[in-house]
Amino acid sequence: MVSAAHKVGPTGRPVKEFPEPSPLKSHGPARIIALCNQKGGVGKTTTTISLGGALAEYGRSVLMVDFDPQGALSAGLGINTHDHVTIYDLLIGREKDIRKAIQPTKTPGIHVIPANIDLSAAEVHLVNEVAREQILARVLKPVMDDYDVIMIDCQPSLGLLTVNALTAAHGVLIPLETEYFALRGVALLIDTIDKVRERLNPAIRIDGIVATMFDSRTLHSKEVMERVVETFGDTVLDTVIGRTIKFPDASVAGVPITEFAPGHASAKTYRALARELVARGAVA
Repeated sequence: MVSAAHKVGPTGRPVKEFPEPSPLKSHGPARIIALCNQKGGVGKTTTTISLGGALAEYGRSVLMVDFDPQGALSAGLGINTHDHVTIYDLLIGREKDIRKAIQPTKTPGIHVIPANIDLSAAEVHLVNEVAREQILARVLKPVMDDYDVIMIDCQPSLGLLTVNALTAAHGVLIPLETEYFALRGVALLIDTIDKVRERLNPAIRIDGIVATMFDSRTLHSKEVMERVVETFGDTVLDTVIGRTIKFPDASVAGVPITEFAPGHASAKTYRALARELVARGAVA
């Protein structure tokens, strides 16, 4: 990675140019990344879809898991969640074969396991199960060798579903809106990750905090960005996602922004995020 001479990015650090990832000779085993933040509206689903699109462009085989009863990930990829096997069916054991739940998307290289409102009942069903925190890990195990990365789009809570995602994951990516109230909850999330590491999943690590919805025109965004870097240091990724109306448009089209508007600045930013995560070893 080569620093761009004398140029400082939104993080206050020198801008880095991350190299394009080398092609893969084969796929798998997958690295599982949970995208978590207990605050809603911080860009988790947008980041899952857009980052997945960028990784697919770089030849990575991507499986996305919609782990939010609102089903925004499924909708954003144009997936029908009715009359189809969902992640809920797999969690409660109604369906044993994970491959029956996996759906192709319009984007080559991206598959998805959808979710719908049924998932909201999962925690009640799972609460009395043996090793209830490890059910998602067991569900995903049969397809680990089929993909390079499995991305779990978590719901905005720190309940049993999110703990399942953290127990299954190798890494956590935390999308963080550059807004004061979004910053307040990150310490609680990191505390939860630490507890999962201590009790359930010793290998889990934080792959990074990615700042989203950054607006360079506002002092507030800049001040929050400065505070985030001051608090979390190198855990904060160099790539920063700005605000744009293109994301909702891409969701309506049912494709990542990298495909909907490939030349747009936000598509380029998500490609940079993909390159940074590969350079950091978060993705093969």
